[in-house]
Amino acid sequence: MDILSVLKDLAIIVVFAKAFGLLARKLKAPQVVGEIVAGLVVGPSVLGIVKLNDFLEICAGIGVVLLMFSAGIGTNLKQLMHTGVKALVIACSGVFVPLVGGTLLYMGFYGFSEIGTPKFFTAVFIGVIMTATSVSITVETLREMGKLKTELGTTILSAAIIDDVIGILVLTFVIGFKDPDSSPGWMALRALAFFALSIVLGFVTYKIFKVIDKRWPHTRRIPILALALCFGLSYVAEKYFGIADITGAYVAGIILSKLHDSTYIEQKLDINSYMIFGPIFFASIGLKTQINGISWELVLFSAAFVAVALGTKVIGCGAAARLCGFRGTDTLKVGVGMMTRGEVALIVAQRGLAEGMISSEYFTSVILLIIISSILTPIILKLLYSSAEPAA
Repeated sequence: MDILSVLKDLAIIVVFAKAFGLLARKLKAPQVVGEIVAGLVVGPSVLGIVKLNDFLEICAGIGVVLLMFSAGIGTNLKQLMHTGVKALVIACSGVFVPLVGGTLLYMGFYGFSEIGTPKFFTAVFIGVIMTATSVSITVETLREMGKLKTELGTTILSAAIIDDVIGILVLTFVIGFKDPDSSPGWMALRALAFFALSIVLGFVTYKIFKVIDKRWPHTRRIPILALALCFGLSYVAEKYFGIADITGAYVAGIILSKLHDSTYIEQKLDINSYMIFGPIFFASIGLKTQINGISWELVLFSAAFVAVALGTKVIGCGAAARLCGFRGTDTLKVGVGMMTRGEVALIVAQRGLAEGMISSEYFTSVILLIIISSILTPIILKLLYSSAEPAA
């Protein structure tokens, strides 16, 4: 690997990712879908003009960290703290039911195995991938219909935020349990220690950033220091606590989410993420996905994976919504609104691949889930709202 080949690969990835991303947006699909397809096209499955190497892997890893930091800094902490019991119950159910459903699905296809074996952890990880929720498409659909600021819209948005927090915690625990020297008690203790440190460090860091922000508002030193916090906390989380680095990045984002210049920080860091690291990460998913010689068994598994992932979100979140007092089509609206998948599902899947818990062939299933859920969710939501409104 030399600098010239790296420059060639970067140029190809950036151009193709942007072109396919714009095409996806024109087709009303998430832009990330186009970037993944770009990776498939330039990778060994189609054209074969780009091969994944160590440098691109590292850039993709940085892209994941930046994406999770952006997710954290974009979190409405006030809404998250005051969302109430309803969103929490819906989020917990929306994680638990898909987790169990995904685990049973894998075991149904490939056989049941003893707890603690590699096959068992693969099954559980398939369930972990299903726990992720991405409501960007749901939010846009509700905004178009003027329903975003209703009680139902706020509940869906809040539940999705909590859902992602719980999902990242589940990911951390599952990766930790894979270590033969770990135990549930030790994992829980390390997680508690990390979050206790995060609270103390977060309070001190927030106060320091608040002073800097007040003295030098809208200056580049603020996003530079924010980036250092993101990378530093990611390193500390995994190195010293055994917590996934993306959890550290997410927590770093939440620490700065209430800062006056939080939007400014997000805009500046998004330049790096949007222009290079993000496209490399999503394209790397396509580069890793092998569509040549896919077996019929994997095709059937992918179809079942999509069906179970969508169904368990609707059932889990819908049932919890009913317990929380929603009635009629409102329970379905909550379930359907929570069934979209996006970047977090890909991040979780990529993390599983890095840890050796799943193989790259399962990215095909995840990509199909993102595409299908992105298409179905706005269609079904609009049908549910139109059927619930009285005829003029």
